[in-house]
This record gives sequence, structure tokens and C-alpha cells, in this order.
Amino acid sequence: MTTETTISFPDFATGPWRGEEAAPQPDPAPAPPRVAPRPLRVALFSGNYNCIRDGANQALNRLVAFLLQKPQVDVRIYSPTVRSPAFPPVGTLVSVPSLPIPGRGEYRVALGLLPSVRRDLAHFRPDIIHLSAPDLLGRMAQKYARRRGIPVIASLHTRFETYFDYYGLGFLKHTIERYLDRFYRDCQHVLVPNRAIAGEFAERGMRRSVGIWGRGVDRDIFTPARRDAHWRASLGYRPDETVVLFFGRLVREKGTGMFCRVIEEAQARGHALRPLIVGDGPERKAMEQRLPQARFTGHLAGADLGRAVASADIFLNPSLTEAFGNVTLEAMAAGVPIVSAAAASAQALVDDGRSALLVPPTDPRAYADALERLIADRALRQRLAQAAQADAQAHSWEATLEPVFALYQACLQPAATPLPAARPGGQAPAPLRSLNSARQ
Repeated sequence: MTTETTISFPDFATGPWRGEEAAPQPDPAPAPPRVAPRPLRVALFSGNYNCIRDGANQALNRLVAFLLQKPQVDVRIYSPTVRSPAFPPVGTLVSVPSLPIPGRGEYRVALGLLPSVRRDLAHFRPDIIHLSAPDLLGRMAQKYARRRGIPVIASLHTRFETYFDYYGLGFLKHTIERYLDRFYRDCQHVLVPNRAIAGEFAERGMRRSVGIWGRGVDRDIFTPARRDAHWRASLGYRPDETVVLFFGRLVREKGTGMFCRVIEEAQARGHALRPLIVGDGPERKAMEQRLPQARFTGHLAGADLGRAVASADIFLNPSLTEAFGNVTLEAMAAGVPIVSAAAASAQALVDDGRSALLVPPTDPRAYADALERLIADRALRQRLAQAAQADAQAHSWEATLEPVFALYQACLQPAATPLPAARPGGQAPAPLRSLNSARQ
């Protein structure tokens, strides 16, 4: 049964997806051309709108909040739900039937566009369908839209094809790359978070249909003013210890294993540093065993998160899987010097040697060398932090969200890019490769 929650505003197949939808039930007649004052109706599909907190769903909730402030805009979100969500959803959330992912019960996989959801969608009669995850639900919603001439926009939030090496499933990566290539080609427009990924899509012949949707940062939360020496001391950190920060979900694909290796290498060199781990997840127990001297705060949000980030001395980010790198931007805004993997997401935000130190992604000694430089050179730490904080000023949420709304409107104009035609059978195009395919 389809359920919904309304809150007022205050990540497969074995190649190109070949499973067809069940025969569609009769739908109401297609909506006539939109004439004011009927609202612009946007159906947003998500794999995790508020089950757990992550950078992707924070961006989506902000987008919905932004849209609902516009006159004559209506948004309906379709996503798996859980009994105890991480936060209240913004907007009208329709629960999609789903199952927990084995071994990762915090995530759920939607069972597709089942009849109850299809009826709700037909009744809503969307003008735009926005897909934020290339899962079964997104693929079936894409097919639904294409059959009815509804424009489809996809936004890319993570590099799913990079996950498989972390779980012993690297042999599936090329199959997933082929599937993702087909998925994004079948969208009218694709929104990617930075120029590097846009360039990758352009190389695959999708230049005209790809745009950039960056991210903003809340500078009231992430600011150097929240640094708190008393809070640090309350966690047991001595004034002479360098506090090295990891924050985000504690999962393998975020580089938790590499983080531990780097800390162990730096400590073996005799440096007085102690990690501060902010976040939670299935890798917490393994990290606690490897880093017994670290302090684990669990999940933090809002001002508490801002205080923890600003109170660190160095942010170490070894992740290769982010499409944007929200945590990097938040550390920049908080004035914390950064050592990061030289991944596309980081390179889009910082400059090596000017606003951060970027290192080869799979070399723990290179990370430790960078930490060593920052521990020994307080002036360098200050220069990097100041430059990064200044760069973060350019990232406002309003400036990043307005172009998404403009794209919705443009898709409804007569001159909008036509929907991609269904391709006949034959040889599949070469897959869209990941920029960050190396395993840590």
C-alpha cells in the first residue's frame, strides 16, 4: 500500500537493463499542455531520500525546499522509507516498496515501479521526472516517462561503479559501467557535479545533454568561529596533539581502510597525532580496533557537527567514490587544512599546494608525508586553510539550485532537446568509464 508523509518547509542488472515493466495499467488521459496557473509538477525519484543522512539526500531535500518556495511548483518524492528515518523529509514523500540490502541493512533497494506507485504517479501527472539514482526504480520511472513523452532529468550523486572493488566484486564493474552508460544516455538531460565528470560525459558524445549542478555549504554551521578548545579538551586531546579528522559515513567505499593505514604510518614515524572520527556506519568496529586511541563521536549534525569539524587540525580525506565531495567543501568553509586523494571530486574544489595537499590516492606513505609537512609547518596549514575558506565563499545553495529550476522550465519549452530515441538492438556502445577506478 502506498503511504505518504507531508512535511511543511520552516544504488542491478547484468548489462543494459532488459527487464521490462509489467503491462501498464490504464492511466488517466495525458495532461494537456501546461497553462498557468496550473503548478509545475516535478516527480523526484530517490534511492534514499531520508533513510540515512548523506550528502546526496541533503542536496535533494534542499532542492525540494527551494522548489516549494517557488510559486506554482508542486513536488512529489518517490523513495524507499524506514520506520526511523535519519531526519524528517522535506515535501510529500511517497513510500516505495523496498527490501534491505543484505549486509547493509541501513540501505534499501526499491522493488521497482509497482502498481500502487504507478497509480499514484499517474494521478500526480508530472511535467518533469527527476531521477537521482540509477536503480531499478529509476530505470522503470525512466521507461514510464519515455512512453508518455515526459522529460527526464537525471542527477549524478555518486560513482556507483567504484564501489565494487571494496567488496570483492570488481568483476562486476564493467557490467555496471555499461548499464550506467545506457541509463544516462536514455535521459534528456544529466546534471553532474563538476567539470571533470562533465568532460567524461562529453567524451562519450553526451556534451549537449550534460550540465553542472554543484553544491552549496551552510556557512553558519561550517565556520572557523566554531572551533572550541574546551570541547577538544573534554574529549581528552592534549594541546600538543594534532587532531586528524575523518567525518562522514563509516563505510569501506569512503576510504576508512586507507585512513587507518595512513594514521598507523604517521604514528610509526613518531608523530603525536590522534584521530577524531565523526560519523557512524558498519566499519566503526573495525576502525575502533585499528585505532584504539581515536575518539568516535558517532553521528553529529548542525552546530555540533560544525564545532567538531572546526576543532580539528587537519582533515584527511582518502575517498575516491564521491562525485562532488561535500565533506571537503565543509572542511574548507570551516578553515581546516586538507590532505586529500587526488580524485576528480577534490580537484574540482581545491588546488594542490594552494588550498590543500593532494596525493596519489592509493599511496599511504604519500598521505603520511603530507601530514608530516602540515604538522611541521603551522604557517603552511594557515595558508592552505585561509585559501580554502575563501574559495568556499563561492559555493552558495541558492546559486546552485536556481539553475536546476531553470532547466526544468527549459525542458517544457517547444525548443527543448528531444527525448533520446529508443535504440534498436545491436552492439552496445563502449561503457562510460570511471575517472577514479583505482582501488585503495
